[in-house]
Amino acid sequence: MNLLRKYISFIDGINRWIGRVVMYGIFAMMAILLWSSVSKTFFLPSLWTLEMAQFAMVAYYMLGGPYSIQMGSNVRMDLLYGEWSSRRKAWTDALTVLFLIFYLCVLVYGGWDSLSYSLQYGERSPTAWRPYLWPIKLIMLTGLVLMLLQALSELAKDILRIRGEDIPREVV
Repeated sequence: MNLLRKYISFIDGINRWIGRVVMYGIFAMMAILLWSSVSKTFFLPSLWTLEMAQFAMVAYYMLGGPYSIQMGSNVRMDLLYGEWSSRRKAWTDALTVLFLIFYLCVLVYGGWDSLSYSLQYGERSPTAWRPYLWPIKLIMLTGLVLMLLQALSELAKDILRIRGEDIPREVV
């Protein structure tokens, strides 16, 4: 059980730090879109702005996902769940996180395959700007792996709760 606590602390720490840094990515997206508006109004329109804003949004979403899971910001139907005991919640969460883990494993497999293809063939976007796609695919795969590790951390927390152990605040 001590190993589980160390795993939880390590993964939660990494994802908390990345999530806190990535949350400021909204300002990068705003700057890109502001430049897009200014360049279209006063100068020649930039070819790269829309696609770069999309890439920034993907990075923001994928790297912020693990932090969102950690903070419990996911959507949950609270019709019955809110009235349950913490042990029953832990059992339900442990069961449902297994489905999430399976889904994330499938996504990681597909992401790895897509990244490998992109690197092997020098895949580029079909737009006029034509950036390489491997950097954003690498970011997506990194986000998926971090989400998988966070889902495993949540499963470990549920296992500790099912055993009746209290999880100290600094571990969570």
